[in-house]
Amino acid sequence: MFLRCQSTLSETKTLNWAEYLALRGSRHKWQTAMTIPSCALGLFGGAAYFGSLDTDPMKPIWGIDPFIFYGACTAACMGLGYIVGPTLGSSLWRIVYRRSARLMDARDREFYQRIAKNRVDATLQSPTSPVPDYYGERIGSLHHYRRWLRDQGKYKRKVLLPEE
Repeated sequence: MFLRCQSTLSETKTLNWAEYLALRGSRHKWQTAMTIPSCALGLFGGAAYFGSLDTDPMKPIWGIDPFIFYGACTAACMGLGYIVGPTLGSSLWRIVYRRSARLMDARDREFYQRIAKNRVDATLQSPTSPVPDYYGERIGSLHHYRRWLRDQGKYKRKVLLPEE
């Protein structure tokens, strides 16, 4: 009797584009949802820590009033929570959707190659006419992808072809 380990089986299942874009939207929602509590945790944690420190208002810290310095440090803790939130959300999403994570990684690579191939050259933009959705962040469905392709083509024609 011959048994084969799961790791040696070739994985032939792939995500279709509609499933991929739905999972991509789900991952983005998890990242956004984790940003709010991590910001709040950073703010309250920073306020609890810096609020409990003994301060002498007559001794400046790096030439700044201690209360202003501690307030800035508390805001920095909230900013750190803002940065950590999407990473934490993405990690939790990968735990929940563990079966699809590897397939998503493969589809992500293909998706970003398509975006890089079809987007307008960034050197063509001007301050009054920026490139529309350069990274394809607003693409949430096949309809959005087709609209993104049309917008890229329209922008390219507008910039490269002279107006009459």
